[in-house]
Amino acid sequence: MFDLRQLRYFVEVAETLSFTQAAQRLHISQPPLSQQILALEADLGVRLFDRNRRRVALTEPGRLFLLEAKAILARAESARTVVTEAAAGFTGQLRLAYAVSVSFHRALPETLLRFTQAAPGVSLHLGEMLTGAQYDAILSGQIDVGLLRAHPEGVANARQLNVEVIDHEPLVIALPAGHRFAQRESLRMEELAHERFVAPPRAHAATLIDRLMLLANKARFRPNVRQEAQQIPSLLPLVAAGLGLALVPGSLQAVHLDGVAFVPVDDPEAFLLLAVASRVDNTSPVLESFLRTVREARTALGLA
Repeated sequence: MFDLRQLRYFVEVAETLSFTQAAQRLHISQPPLSQQILALEADLGVRLFDRNRRRVALTEPGRLFLLEAKAILARAESARTVVTEAAAGFTGQLRLAYAVSVSFHRALPETLLRFTQAAPGVSLHLGEMLTGAQYDAILSGQIDVGLLRAHPEGVANARQLNVEVIDHEPLVIALPAGHRFAQRESLRMEELAHERFVAPPRAHAATLIDRLMLLANKARFRPNVRQEAQQIPSLLPLVAAGLGLALVPGSLQAVHLDGVAFVPVDDPEAFLLLAVASRVDNTSPVLESFLRTVREARTALGLA
């Protein structure tokens, strides 16, 4: 059966109609080229060229075989490209989940923009998912990678996880624009002991609620949560309505809502972790490419 080398030799001769020129372009001597063409004709059982000392011409079978040879070589090159790009992480699919509170963090769009530009052949499957659910989904193979808000403390089989910190995002207090603290440069949690709060249910934002309780406990009070909203961004309209203050990630300041001011919290523990997690044994080139992009985006944004 003929091979790709013989096809390349045949195409070169067919296009130049000269064994001498074809040999020069292929960087081989003429006798081996002639031998390979003869072997190809013997394998096919047909003459591909009419040749004498003065001219070389394609036979009718040779003309038809030229079309097929070019198609085979093009297909072979395409296969090589597909395999090479897959090995480099430029094709395939990536299943990515992210916590709702990550939606406004600049690391998410920066990473996705860089990755889609570097690997346009990768099919991205995105979805919002709570941090705990992300760890379970990563371990079960439901998703490849997650952008989440906590270390896997208490997660079964945590040793099977690779977790890299992207950012320690500062937390801020969202309060009505007319509040007496609205113009402050920072706030201490003890100053908020008698304020009303709005917050998401713990089932929807355990990391944020735990951080609120930690900061409040340090200031020796328990937050008076008067109203809940299912999603963290949904807290802002409640703040604007004067129903209470909210502890939120600093990236939520990107939501410009009339009647809401943001003030940083003066406490070294007033931050929310942002990390990327995947399985240690997931050796997908696409995943490796994405993790490299995350690190590049983190460096470009000056995070962590």
